Amino acid sequence: MFTGIIETLGEIKAIEKEGGNVHLTITSAITNELKIDQSVAHNGVCLTVTSIENNDYKVTAIQETIDKTNLSDWKIGAAVNLERAMKLGDRLDGHIVQGHVDQTGICKAIKEADGSWYYTFEYDPNLNNLTIEKGSITVNGVSLTVVNSMKNEFSVAIIPYTYEHTNFHDFVVGTKVNLEFDVIGKYVSKLYSNK
Repeated sequence: MFTGIIETLGEIKAIEKEGGNVHLTITSAITNELKIDQSVAHNGVCLTVTSIENNDYKVTAIQETIDKTNLSDWKIGAAVNLERAMKLGDRLDGHIVQGHVDQTGICKAIKEADGSWYYTFEYDPNLNNLTIEKGSITVNGVSLTVVNSMKNEFSVAIIPYTYEHTNFHDFVVGTKVNLEFDVIGKYVSKLYSNK
């Protein structure tokens, strides 16, 4: 479980394909605090640390993960948002995030608003995910509040701190992002659709 509060940015140092799997080598400021078998969210994708060497660590993504996320677009040198799993007893500053990406979305618009930014994302409605205004959404692992919910698209407002300390500052119109919809909303939607 995660909260969607990004701890730091990591940099992709290497990408190796092996069959249907992809092994990623990441360098980060928190590498020395990681342990093998630990879960870390990378742009919202929960991946397990498989090895650690100096400031670098490795994780492996299976085909299922590659198919449901924007991981196939990752490049060497790219910045990824990192968050370690939450500890029991810590404050839940974001919202309940599982690290299980539901689908990808596309950045449709970016608007500067006198020191903050509004980002609009669209997503495939055929997967029955939904947003509501003032509800929670995770974009590339960042816990955010929906400020405008429309049919198969939504907007979020980004403060300067989030802009500077996540990879939101790298987004352009057309950027593919990982989306994890609010877990409570997913259960309610599923219960409603089964009636």
